[in-house]
Amino acid sequence: MPVPAPNLYPPFNIVRLSHVEYRVTDLAASRAFYVDTLGLQVTHEDDSRIYLRAMEERGHHCIVLEQADTADVGVLGFKLYDEPDLDKAAAFFSARGLPVEWVERPHMGRTLRTRDPWGIPLEFYVRMERLEPIHQKYRLYHGVKPLRIDHFNMFAADVDGAVAFYNEIGFRVTEYTEDDDSGKLWAAWMHRKGGVHDVAFTNGLGPRLHHTAFWVPNPLNIIDLLDLMSTTGYVGNIERGPGRHGISNAFFLYVRDPDGHRIEIYCSDYQTVDPDLEPIKWSLTDPQRQTLWGAPAPRSWFEEGSVFAGIEPAPSALKAQPIVAP
Repeated sequence: MPVPAPNLYPPFNIVRLSHVEYRVTDLAASRAFYVDTLGLQVTHEDDSRIYLRAMEERGHHCIVLEQADTADVGVLGFKLYDEPDLDKAAAFFSARGLPVEWVERPHMGRTLRTRDPWGIPLEFYVRMERLEPIHQKYRLYHGVKPLRIDHFNMFAADVDGAVAFYNEIGFRVTEYTEDDDSGKLWAAWMHRKGGVHDVAFTNGLGPRLHHTAFWVPNPLNIIDLLDLMSTTGYVGNIERGPGRHGISNAFFLYVRDPDGHRIEIYCSDYQTVDPDLEPIKWSLTDPQRQTLWGAPAPRSWFEEGSVFAGIEPAPSALKAQPIVAP
């Protein structure tokens, strides 16, 4: 299926990705990982939830850690441009037979809860509680010095369908991997905010969340994190990297939290603001698409992901697979 032309006038205006809710089985262990090791800042916590933000973020949170019996993902959040966009979004999802609910969310204004056609839980809002800037409070910087949430990557059982749907609501394709034999999309990267992606979709058992990524100042911060993790009991949580992706050109590291949720540490991708920017095509048989240089991805990176609460993943009909390291 060809990559769809950009939809420059979508039915509602998404500014960017905003936040993710991770359900975790040990809140204290998760706090030690996300706060003490990665370096995210606590904005509120109680016995059941911890709210976190990165150093450049003015909104109240980009991650919510919620104590639960089972580790999964509660919701992916997106910020809309203005209040009328919330009603336009509600009308759009309702017209497609998808559930629409107005929910109360701590530290957020009017919030629309819905899902995409494959069951990924989504919420949209315009207003989130604003906090004071901390990007120049350098005494707070520690861990990998995370600056901001950058993107979500999801496993999708139908990448062509996912790209068509998210294109309809205004996400634009920047790069994609195509299966040479079938011509179908194997993966695609789509943005709203002017980086390589806010969301990405990778062929596989889905929907599942492959990872959430955080932007950091430079590759040396990633090296520092590796030193820290390897000497504080987290060496087994280092899954892949460091290396550089062909797709996105980003310097990367993948780590797993205590429940197995995957976090990418990410920097050095490129600007994609121009609305007529042509997407870059990669062949599934080109190993440099995923690893321009560095060790190849382990099998876990292709097969393991976080399930969305209450959603049963389905296998993909596209059986093409890249070469996988043992």
